[in-house]
Amino acid sequence: QVQLVESGGGLVQPGGSLRLSCAASGFTFSRYAMRWYRQAPGKERELVAAITSGGNENYSDSVKGRFTISRDNWKNTVYLQMNSLKPEDTAVYYCNASPYAMNYWGKGTLVTVSS
Repeated sequence: QVQLVESGGGLVQPGGSLRLSCAASGFTFSRYAMRWYRQAPGKERELVAAITSGGNENYSDSVKGRFTISRDNWKNTVYLQMNSLKPEDTAVYYCNASPYAMNYWGKGTLVTVSS
């Protein structure tokens, strides 16, 4: 049974930092790309960052230079380090993976950037 469990969200002031974690289980983590999406109120879900099984990273233009995705294949965990946070980064952040030709999502973790 594939499970993705996000953690690390919270309230942070503009300019601050947060690190999100996504613990994965139920599949061979090291073999699959992992992705972080986010969904702001009233907006569609958007891809924020992705990391391949080989460690290649990709970012949306809106977070490039501020966010860093990484993975620990020993801990079956993917991370999203978010720096220089802006109010427009406020959203529910979701972890995503597609093992066994199916798409899996975590329940999300809320990030609120506000003073």
